[in-house]
Amino acid sequence: MGMAGAAMARVRMAAADAPASLLAHPPSVVTDPPRQWGPQAPPPYLPDPDIIAIDPSFSNLAYGNANIRLAWRGGDWLEGPAWSTQGRFLLLSDTIRAQQYRYLWETGTVSVFRDQSYNSNGNTFDAEGRLISCEHGMRRVVRWEHDGSCRVLADRYQGAPLNSPNDVVVHPDGGIWFTDPGYGDTIVEGHPDAPGGRANRMGRELWTKDGEIVARFAGHARQDDHVFRIDPRTGDVRAVLTQQQLASPNGLCFSPDGTILYVISSGAGPGQNGPGGDQRIHAYDLMDGTARNGRVFADMMLDGHQLGPDGMRADIFGNLWCGAGGPLGLCGVVVYNPAGHMIGRLRLPRGVSNLTFGGPKRDTLFMCAADALFTLVVNTQGAGLS
Repeated sequence: MGMAGAAMARVRMAAADAPASLLAHPPSVVTDPPRQWGPQAPPPYLPDPDIIAIDPSFSNLAYGNANIRLAWRGGDWLEGPAWSTQGRFLLLSDTIRAQQYRYLWETGTVSVFRDQSYNSNGNTFDAEGRLISCEHGMRRVVRWEHDGSCRVLADRYQGAPLNSPNDVVVHPDGGIWFTDPGYGDTIVEGHPDAPGGRANRMGRELWTKDGEIVARFAGHARQDDHVFRIDPRTGDVRAVLTQQQLASPNGLCFSPDGTILYVISSGAGPGQNGPGGDQRIHAYDLMDGTARNGRVFADMMLDGHQLGPDGMRADIFGNLWCGAGGPLGLCGVVVYNPAGHMIGRLRLPRGVSNLTFGGPKRDTLFMCAADALFTLVVNTQGAGLS
């Protein structure tokens, strides 16, 4: 076998020979010696000690010759990675700077894609290659048409402004699904009229950094949390899940065949699952644009710690790759198989807010972690559009 095959074999042998306790609980919570990142860092070890198999099946998804790599640092808080197949670039949101960035595949360079994104968060590309973005600042979901125009897909529900559209995905039937929690309604993320903000008390208007008045939301009352679906034919916005069914909805994705909807709940507080807190992945069966049979898919517990889930994507085998915050040594990315069992994780020096698969073969995992973008080549491919 070649070098790649030999490296993969070493990963599989290590996973098969090591006791289960060592797979789930590596000897230390950080790489020893401490790992260095960036272009000046020394060559990392192979196989990568921060790619951890909890179940031997994870070895089939790992590529033994690949290391987790720091691809770029910049911005303030990176979110919403989405891969453009037509453009061969990765789009990123900076929710604090209210900009969008473009990461070029061929060169690895990053440039400003949109200088005013109204604090966009989640992004995706539809089947026609059009960019769909969730804008916190403008409380809306928009689509950028091929002629460069911006079409508002959703900005109100039952006559009231949305809260803070967070993440968005496109179903195989063309339906656009997005989450609209209340916790993104903050001054930092574009709402000077947020409760408690000076602009709210003074009844002032929301301004762009260029001084243009773009909207008035003074006195806006938060709506309940919802998961919405935009009908691809009529454009109607319908609430699929209400706050009573799922509070604090965050990241969402579909199973590869589009029959299951996964939604992350990012309840407030340190993360006690139960009344007042819910930091878990929920699953729903889909039928005719409705979500049924809700259940907890994964509790996001690791080594007795409650991780904070954020964004996620599915691979072609139905495994879920989920960004997670938590204690040093436990945060990064956790991977669940379709049965909801944690089979592996990627250990990073900080929590991951969102991730996606990209590259020409969709076998590169892009991970947003605060001001940093990490990448990893894997032995699987992303399912869906982005």
